[in-house]
Amino acid sequence: MTSADFGAPQPPADRPPNQQPEYQRPLSFWTKLAFGAGDLGPAITANITIFYQLIFLTNVAGIPAGLAGGVLLVGKIWDAVNDPMVGVWTDRTQSKRWGRRLPWLLYGAVPFGFFFFLMWLVPGLGGTSNWSPWMLFWYYVVVSAVGQIFYTVVNLPYTAMTPELTQDYDERTQLNSFRFAFSIGGSILSLILALVITLMIPDDQAQQFVVLAAVCAIISVLALFWCVFGVRKRALAFEGSRDRSSETELPIGQQFKIAFSNRPFQFVIGIYLCSWLAVQVTASVIPYFVVNCMGLKDADVPPVLIGVQGTALLMLFVWSALSKHFGKKFVYVAGGVVWIIAQFGLFFLQPGQLGLLYLLAVMAGFGVSTAYLVPWSMIPDVIELDELQTGQRREGVFYGFMVLLQKFGLALGLFLVGQALERSGFISAVAGEPIPVQPETALMAIRWAVGPIPTVSLLCGLVLTFFYPITREVHAEVLLKLAERRRLAAGSED
Repeated sequence: MTSADFGAPQPPADRPPNQQPEYQRPLSFWTKLAFGAGDLGPAITANITIFYQLIFLTNVAGIPAGLAGGVLLVGKIWDAVNDPMVGVWTDRTQSKRWGRRLPWLLYGAVPFGFFFFLMWLVPGLGGTSNWSPWMLFWYYVVVSAVGQIFYTVVNLPYTAMTPELTQDYDERTQLNSFRFAFSIGGSILSLILALVITLMIPDDQAQQFVVLAAVCAIISVLALFWCVFGVRKRALAFEGSRDRSSETELPIGQQFKIAFSNRPFQFVIGIYLCSWLAVQVTASVIPYFVVNCMGLKDADVPPVLIGVQGTALLMLFVWSALSKHFGKKFVYVAGGVVWIIAQFGLFFLQPGQLGLLYLLAVMAGFGVSTAYLVPWSMIPDVIELDELQTGQRREGVFYGFMVLLQKFGLALGLFLVGQALERSGFISAVAGEPIPVQPETALMAIRWAVGPIPTVSLLCGLVLTFFYPITREVHAEVLLKLAERRRLAAGSED
């Protein structure tokens, strides 16, 4: 790889670290820790939203399930649409004091936390007038849309900083390990907070969500500030070294064409969508399943979810080690088979089978970890094949469209879940009143959403993985050809 790939001249590799420019010195532990903290807030808020927003809208705010699904659909689609816009704006940001990315995190942190908090309030509850379902619908649509803007404002520039903080191949892997440790750890922390607050305030669901939202918002804002001030010196060092003379902007239509002319990328998108559709649908329905189908209390929901997330965190390292020996396909298939058994088993689970419920939650965690690991580890292979075919590196194009299509797909999936619940006769709760007993048709719809539907999605993912064309041997050949091309290019320059 030539120095132009990094946007600035590179010093000799054998130069002592203390004589290298700041942006090329090894990252300190504290800088890595501060960077990882930047994903804590988005992970906490996203996890709470995934697991609880649908049940909050129906059982606390009292919105019909179909309208609640509409809130999720609009929020997710708007979140997907604003990603490319924010990405372009952050690339064009100029700040001598904060660089390109950090101003967005610094000034977006407080609004991000504030609008997340507003998502969990019930307007009019306890007041002199009641809001109609449509008034509540539009309140949550607007608050969710604005909240998603600020989520993107802090999260997208954060992820874009990864290659800017270090140019070392192995150190980038270490940096991402800090990020995902905070990400999954934040997800588990959010569930522990939900459990503790539920036990502290057992009889008032609306108050539970207000307190949970406030605590999560405060933690999220503080973690973002920690990230900003912890990485500022390193980020500014890179900004000062960046060569802007060769930077070009591609129209969005051309980027779309580039991404989808790459056949392996189509497989990766399919695998990722199938995996995360199963994750998101199950996550949204599992609180209904635990309470309505299993006959348990709200306080029993977080331990079940912690069983899934905790297992996923531990298995992340196990699957990573196995992947080195057996390959990515084997890891995804092995985790996927265990995951499918767990999802299908949930369909037949009956009240009183608490031990089996936790066993299936742990089994699901085996597969959920592969949804984190495998698709994102396939993307670099796709990018290197694209580089061999086109001679250019297009990380932003592929990563950007992967996230964009993921959000569109998940928005549709969650919308359909809400619609299915409403058509099955699901009874939404009235704000401030006990949760109603659901009819058998609604209970069966919940069972289908937690069992067969994710199972079919996962089976499709396994089929796509089987036909994924970049094997270990193909990837090794791609790397050899790229190395030969770079060697010839370096020779011609000499």
